[in-house]
Amino acid sequence: MSEINLPLLVEPGQLEPLMAHENLIIVSVDSEQRYSERHVPTATHLNYSKLVRRSKYAQGLLPELEDINRALSFIGLTPDKHVVAYDDEGSGRASRLLLTLDAVGHSRFSLLNGGMTAWADEGFPLHVDPEFREPSNYQATSIRDVVVDKDYILKNLNNENMVLIDTRSHDEFTGLQPLAKRSGHIPGAINIDWKLNKNPARHGRMKSDDKILEMLLDRRITRDREIIAYCQTCHRSSHTYIMLKQVGYPNIKCYPGSWSEWGNCDDTPIVQDEDPFAYDDED
Repeated sequence: MSEINLPLLVEPGQLEPLMAHENLIIVSVDSEQRYSERHVPTATHLNYSKLVRRSKYAQGLLPELEDINRALSFIGLTPDKHVVAYDDEGSGRASRLLLTLDAVGHSRFSLLNGGMTAWADEGFPLHVDPEFREPSNYQATSIRDVVVDKDYILKNLNNENMVLIDTRSHDEFTGLQPLAKRSGHIPGAINIDWKLNKNPARHGRMKSDDKILEMLLDRRITRDREIIAYCQTCHRSSHTYIMLKQVGYPNIKCYPGSWSEWGNCDDTPIVQDEDPFAYDDED
């Protein structure tokens, strides 16, 4: 078969005729139970826990390189394969897989737009029997700088060319909903709840590029700046990372430590003010 060519956001109707393509790997990042109940035909299952590493405080760190290679080998990944990832809880888990692929330099990937919700509700076929792929021996050799750590953010807090996007809810951002020892947000961060990336009227698909760009530019988040997304455990912010990639922002990163690290440290600066660019468009 020829090389597969899919956009970053792939629609169910685009994916269905390609499900059997030899260079395609469809990956469900649902829970094991949900996968056993229904999944996209030919999709293999990857446990979300394989995509995160937990420390004493930070709960969403990127795994060590050898563990990433082990997880990608489990799904049979090779350099020529194109991955389409999905889940049934808003595409955060699937986006975390794509962030991981990007971090190790595997650029052949797509997000199923709308995930399992769009696929199932729009009448596309479903399977219940598990799909097994022959394991590979994937050997990524390094992790790219699309992920940053706490020290990097501390060093650049006063850098006008860097923008932090806090993808948590308003109450988490302002400190009304504490999920760590200390509550609030990183100084200078702009709050864009990850739910605002999606259109609930279209099964949670990503909003149109025009809508996303309007949301970003209204907040002075421009393409010429370095954009770093964070949340609680780099789950919601992974989805925002894919959103930024979709609209062509060239310098985007995630902070995997996120609030589970920053909010549990005693020496990190924290503020609890409202976001002056509050954006609540639900279209």
